[in-house]
Amino acid sequence: MASIETLVTFISISTFLCLLPGPDNMLVLSQSAINGRKFGISITIGLCIGLIMHTILVSLGISAILRENTVALESIRVLGVFYLSYLAWGAFKAKPVSLESESNNYNNKNKIIKKGLIMNLSNPKIIIFFLAFLPQFATKNGNTTPIPLQLLYLGLIFVVIAFLVFTFISYLSGFLNRVLSNKPSIQVVLNKITSLIFIALSIDLAVNQF
Repeated sequence: MASIETLVTFISISTFLCLLPGPDNMLVLSQSAINGRKFGISITIGLCIGLIMHTILVSLGISAILRENTVALESIRVLGVFYLSYLAWGAFKAKPVSLESESNNYNNKNKIIKKGLIMNLSNPKIIIFFLAFLPQFATKNGNTTPIPLQLLYLGLIFVVIAFLVFTFISYLSGFLNRVLSNKPSIQVVLNKITSLIFIALSIDLAVNQF
């Protein structure tokens, strides 16, 4: 298993990466501000379930095989582009919500979790990231824990960190919900920003090579 020094380094870098402004935490922030912290936490759960699935694929070596399968990877890419475009359109035309409607939005908890999950799984770049990032912290000496178990262990630590960071973001931005519920114009702006995030992700996924 990784040494204490290696774990401290891994946790520090992982926390820094999760805190960096990016599409995932910006999405959690904007949705928590508009719909409340419970909504943001549900998105977070979906994203983290996706990360767990990516971790399992990496530890089993399936992601490495998938990376070499151009057809499969391109299929995921195309599906990801279409799904992100769909989310962008939904965010663009979203209407302002009120405190009274927040509970109604949260009644679709499973749908919200599914949204975060599909968003995560439809981005093959996460596969590439985990394949490049996790093995750097695995110990390859003969007497240590098998590499697949180390990758699983490290990946799950990353998921826990991501969940804590995104939940923290949801909690903080959730305080804005009461203010924003009385300011529909600001909600419209945030929805448009969310739409732009999805559009940027979609374009990046469609244009860049892996």
